[in-house]
Amino acid sequence: MPAATPACHGARCVPILQNCASACADAALRVWDAATGAERRMLDGHEQRVTAVAFHPTRDVFASAGFDGTIRLWDAGTGAAVRTLQAHRGAVTALAFSGDGSLLASAGADQRIRLWDAASWQERRVLAGHEAGVTSLAFGAARRLASGGQDKKVRLWDVESGDLLLTLLGHENWVTAVAFSPDGTRMASASFDGTLRLWNSSR
Repeated sequence: MPAATPACHGARCVPILQNCASACADAALRVWDAATGAERRMLDGHEQRVTAVAFHPTRDVFASAGFDGTIRLWDAGTGAAVRTLQAHRGAVTALAFSGDGSLLASAGADQRIRLWDAASWQERRVLAGHEAGVTSLAFGAARRLASGGQDKKVRLWDVESGDLLLTLLGHENWVTAVAFSPDGTRMASASFDGTLRLWNSSR
């Protein structure tokens, strides 16, 4: 893909539509053709830098978030704005859809994780526990959600009950990314401390 002038903070692709989207510091959201690398469109709406993007797993919808504190929903086919969600105080820094597409999780500098119903876009639950901004999210199997934050901790949540299942310690700097193995029994976390850590997430 052609290099974009502004710094970009995140990118996601969806194979079904052959689309990729990038979240950049100039407040623009760019959609790319995954096959050719050509820019398909630039979407305006955010008022400050865009920090995260996530595609719905089964519908032609994707979400973006930014320093303006909003989550914006877009039609992945046309680029039309669908809805704006606003509940976080300060920057929204991470987004993730559940594997079945029923939930959207968002997290931000306010140390909160918010779960949204992906049919009605109504807020369903708020998860609190991080002691600094939350920087990364990932859904796993059995309705589990992993989060990583500036507090150097990885947390595992049950999204049905809202219970905190595990708090994982070991990183010496911000946790920047979390991910699950395909079977959901392992988690990986990456950090500004230069390490990648593997965890047993089964419980």
